[in-house]
Amino acid sequence: MHPALWRNGPVECAKMALATAPSPSDDRLMCHTSHILVAVSLAIGSAHPASAQTAPAGKPPPCSAAEHRQFDFWLGRWEVRDPSGKVVGHNRIEAAHGGCALIENWTSVAGVTGTSVNIYDRDRRQWHQTWVDSGGGLLQLDGSRLDTAMVLAGDALDADAQGKTARQRITWTPLAGGRVRQLWESSSDGGKTWSVAFDGLYIKQD
Repeated sequence: MHPALWRNGPVECAKMALATAPSPSDDRLMCHTSHILVAVSLAIGSAHPASAQTAPAGKPPPCSAAEHRQFDFWLGRWEVRDPSGKVVGHNRIEAAHGGCALIENWTSVAGVTGTSVNIYDRDRRQWHQTWVDSGGGLLQLDGSRLDTAMVLAGDALDADAQGKTARQRITWTPLAGGRVRQLWESSSDGGKTWSVAFDGLYIKQD
């Protein structure tokens, strides 16, 4: 119903009364009925506003920003070799929780197992890794993508100096042919000098 008819409802009812000349009680009934019909029509129209409006665009997935994909070069099933070419273990890295995390599952040839959870912390704007292994080890690292490499670092108890901590730094570098180098270094003098704890070449198996 056109809005003007609602605004001029009493006038329209008066015209109807003059044209049909019903009894005064009929006039009041007709006007009352007209207003009820108008109110019902407006109520029906307001109950379905979506039909005349465009639905707002949906929000992007929580971890769809480019920063969350910076470590994706590490995804896959890998055979890991030391610098001499000897196989030292196998690693499987998978995306989890809608792409918000990378889960690492490591098994060495000696039977040692370990798992890490890797996530881009959007509040601190840096990457974080928590590593645990079958030897009871715990390592927590933070860092970021530097050029093409991912570099994470943190402090852990120094195995060679009881009660003291050593700086740990791990660098993952993508190489030609889809390979990845993982270099783990340790420093007991605040980063002045570094010793290699692990140097592995990842060769993809799938």
